[in-house]
Amino acid sequence: MFDLDGCVWNGNVLNPGARETLEALHRAGRGLGFISNNSRAMGSDLRARLHALGVTVAEHVLTPLEIFGQVIRERWGVARVLVMGAAELAGAVAAAGHEVVEMKDWRRATVVAVGNDFDLTYERLAAASRAVAAGAPLVTPNVDPRLPIEGGDFLPGCGAIVAAVATAAGATPVVVGKPEPPLFLIALRRLGLAPAMAAMVGDSLPSDIRGARAVGMRTVLYAPDGPPPAPEADAVVRSFAELAALAGVRS
Repeated sequence: MFDLDGCVWNGNVLNPGARETLEALHRAGRGLGFISNNSRAMGSDLRARLHALGVTVAEHVLTPLEIFGQVIRERWGVARVLVMGAAELAGAVAAAGHEVVEMKDWRRATVVAVGNDFDLTYERLAAASRAVAAGAPLVTPNVDPRLPIEGGDFLPGCGAIVAAVATAAGATPVVVGKPEPPLFLIALRRLGLAPAMAAMVGDSLPSDIRGARAVGMRTVLYAPDGPPPAPEADAVVRSFAELAALAGVRS
C-alpha cells in the first residue's frame, strides 16, 4: 500500500525509481493499493494521473472524498454543509445527498467541511469559523500541514487551513482520511488481504505510519532525506531502490 504525495510523487513528478519498483512488485504478484489524503480529487482522478505518468499498474486508488459524504450522513444525517475547499469536495458532499450551503448563508450550516482551499480568503475563513463556533461540527479529509510539490518545495496543506478554522472556533475537527482507519480498511478489503499481510509505504509518520500500525499493518517509512530520530516504522528506506531490495524484487 502506497501513499502518493511525498512518496510516489512530488507534484507532477514521480520520485526516482517509483515506476520501476511498482512495476517489479506487480510482476512479482504483489497486490498494489494507493491511499492519498488528497482533498481535491477522487481515486479515479489520481489513478488517471498515475497512468499518465507511466504507472499503469495502479488500479486501487482511494482518497477521503470516496467516503466523505457517507461519513457526514452516518454521524449527523442529511446535512446542510458549508464547504470551504475545492469543487470536488463540494461535489462529493452533494453526491451523498447533502445540501451545499453558500458562504453568505453560513448561519444555515449544520456541518462545516474544510479541505485545501486554493481560493482561500479572509471572508471564507471567517464564515467557516463562525459556523463552527455556532455549533456546526468541523469535518475534514485530513490534517496534513504540508502538500509536497516538485523541487523539494511545498504548499500549505489542508491541515494548515483546518487549524485556522479550529483555532478561531475553538473546535476539534473530525478527520475522514488517514490516519483514521476507514481508508486503510477499505483498501485492504479491495485487495483481499488481512492487515498483517500488507505493508504501508509512506513519508508521513502521523498519517501513514501511525495510521497503518493502528489497524495492524506493517509499515515502511520512505525518508529520502534520512529517518527522524524515532521513525516508529518496521523499516526505513531512503529510495525506491532500497524498497525493491527490501521486498526482494528487481526493479
